[in-house]
Amino acid sequence: MFVSNPKKNHKKIITISFVFLFVFLLAFTGCTKRKDNENVQFRNFTKELFCKEVTSNTISLHYSLRDPKAYGIAQIPVTYGTISSTPEELSSSVENIEAALQAFDYKQLSMKNRLTYDVISEYLNQIRKEVPYLLYEEPLGTVNGIHTQLPVLLEEFQFRKEEDITTYLELIKTTQDYFTSIEKFEIEKANAGLFMSDRAADEVIQQCRAFYEEKESNHLFSGFVKKLEDFQLSPKEKEQYIQKNAQLLNAYVFPAYQHLETVIQRLKGCGKNEGGLCNFPDGKKYYEWIATQSSCSGRSVKEMEELTKNQIQMDYQALENAIILEKREKNEPTLLKESNPIVILEELKQKIKSTFPKLGDTNIDVKYVPREMEKNLSPAFYMIPAIDYTQENVIYVNRAYINDPITLYTTLAHEGYPGHLYQTVYFAQTNPDPIRSMFHFGGYVEGWATYAEMGSYYLSSLPKNQATILQKNSSIILGLYALTDMGIHYEGWTRDEVFHFLKQYGIEQKQMTDRMYDLILGCPGNYLKYYIGYLEFVGLKEKYMGREGKDASQRKFHKMVLDIGPAPFPIVEKYMWEMCEEQSGREK
Repeated sequence: MFVSNPKKNHKKIITISFVFLFVFLLAFTGCTKRKDNENVQFRNFTKELFCKEVTSNTISLHYSLRDPKAYGIAQIPVTYGTISSTPEELSSSVENIEAALQAFDYKQLSMKNRLTYDVISEYLNQIRKEVPYLLYEEPLGTVNGIHTQLPVLLEEFQFRKEEDITTYLELIKTTQDYFTSIEKFEIEKANAGLFMSDRAADEVIQQCRAFYEEKESNHLFSGFVKKLEDFQLSPKEKEQYIQKNAQLLNAYVFPAYQHLETVIQRLKGCGKNEGGLCNFPDGKKYYEWIATQSSCSGRSVKEMEELTKNQIQMDYQALENAIILEKREKNEPTLLKESNPIVILEELKQKIKSTFPKLGDTNIDVKYVPREMEKNLSPAFYMIPAIDYTQENVIYVNRAYINDPITLYTTLAHEGYPGHLYQTVYFAQTNPDPIRSMFHFGGYVEGWATYAEMGSYYLSSLPKNQATILQKNSSIILGLYALTDMGIHYEGWTRDEVFHFLKQYGIEQKQMTDRMYDLILGCPGNYLKYYIGYLEFVGLKEKYMGREGKDASQRKFHKMVLDIGPAPFPIVEKYMWEMCEEQSGREK
């Protein structure tokens, strides 16, 4: 079978929050008796909710807002936030917000506010379902753990004014305290019999060591110096800041990683489960929650498995047909030659104009992952900009994993146009309620980017038949990852079972399938965001095209789902049809 070797973890987006629970942990005041109309009061409610959430930690505030004062937000304590393992605290917070939410008359709200209401309600519902499983969470996931994301988030902490420099320096002084809270959480997990496997512990240890071992060449030194270049500071002031940064990194950040490594080393051996989540007590139920939350789908795990199997079969049939046709026509393989990311992004931007709604002007900076972090980060990722300043966007490319033009092309479609960057900036242009930016619906966000990536094969200069071969092959690989994710964590597949399953598809290297097994163990449900999310978009498009008939167009479909914005797919579908009916009424 024509399936190339699976890549190391697929693209992911770096999120702005360190807190693996959606915070909402501050007491909420609720609403007083309303004198204004329902919509005005509802927006006041969501603004208060947004302000409480965005000020829960310094990283969240700095990455979310360029000008906090415009939102009535004054200076807040410098902190990374907190990690809570207290179910009562989270339950109480959810109940308070639900009570305030239910006080509104849903029918009197505008469509836009009803959408926001539904999104908040569903998010609270998901949090409530998660409460019994707080200790099942893993802040040190080997794919997207706090310890691997922190260096990039610190490097990308922009200095817009001199006050930001002092805030940054104060923040890194709290790194040890924050890591101590993570260590306490890991100890609680160990005491509850829920600690990570020895393999995962070894990888976390290696990741920590890779960050601090070569201190002198660490990018947090050079990155800090570079960010100071834009400031009108005297040579003496710059040197003082540089020395202070070096002092604090050596006194607080590197020791925090070293101490975390020591704690994980000490706890190693406490983890008794070397397999999927289903081997933990209630682990299967927890994975059901993960699958729903990660994919944003309304389907059960069994339904997702069936959907995935069917799509793999259809893709495989299309792949075989394309290969037969290619052999019959005796075409020589066509290679893409462009390797400049900015040139590729501009090409993609131009090519999507006829089938995607217009996007305003925006700037893109393509950076490369620091050499010392290449092994621990994804092939590429997009940094989410502040919601009040989306003109500046950053895409990171990891040269260790992207080494051919077609992979670079499709990766930039995933991260840039019409993927993450395009979707993020477009949605911001619709002037959404700020609270929407606080929710991360991975199935929608990564599903959209994967949908964009799959379509980009046909936007390239490749002949259609060759594009089909590569696209179907890529879809099959991702489908195998998703099916293996569900197999390991829901069905209890062992390493040998994963090997024999993947062997059917031409993946026969035991070392590779073991690595795949470890990746999926380290981040349960990760591939469902990409694959099931992608299939949900494909399914919505098919439903839309079938229902609208001659009035349907890709541009209209894309505009509707983008206007709705990140949300669970049942909500996206509900408002898609509502928009269709509204549009049909206007045309009549």
